[in-house]
Amino acid sequence: MLLIGGVDEAGRGPLAGPVVAAAVLLQEGQSVPGVRDSKKLSAHRREQLAIDIRESACEWSIGLATVAEIDSLNILGATMLAMYRAVDGLRRMPEHLRIDGNQKPALPVRCVAMVETLVGGDDLCPAISAASILAKVTRDDLMRQMHLTYPDYGFNQHMGYPTALHRQALRTYGPTPEHRLSFRPVREAAEYFQKYGPRGSEVSA
Repeated sequence: MLLIGGVDEAGRGPLAGPVVAAAVLLQEGQSVPGVRDSKKLSAHRREQLAIDIRESACEWSIGLATVAEIDSLNILGATMLAMYRAVDGLRRMPEHLRIDGNQKPALPVRCVAMVETLVGGDDLCPAISAASILAKVTRDDLMRQMHLTYPDYGFNQHMGYPTALHRQALRTYGPTPEHRLSFRPVREAAEYFQKYGPRGSEVSA
């Protein structure tokens, strides 16, 4: 049985929260009905498909890199680290590993797969498509949990992305420990908050 591995990430662009990667193993020729690039699916459909993927994939694993690691390594380095951890979490290694994008992360020594990068791979490779869905669903769940701790920021709505609501909340309340200070909008908001202080209740999450 030839195992095809797919790796993808979610959360490179947001201003807060970890970057999450997923690795999914499928048999050669296997696909999960309905699975496609996670960005082209509704949140509800992604959650339904994530259940199907976990049940039908030969194996799957999640890896993440924290906000501290993002700020220390930069977002690319942290993304590569999250991908490494996702692959390292697999009990079995694939014979062929396909990674979305054009850069290869370092891989565990026990992974001797033929490695291929695919730009737009989440639309081309079923294993990458499945990984993109698991990564996105996992990260969205983490952001909804973060909303419970920081309800004023609207994390359950924008998932950490730099929307107008999120930017205003940053200026109103200042960054949380979950914000990426290495990202310029967060640094600028921190400086704004330090200069002008709390701005009252301008934002409702």
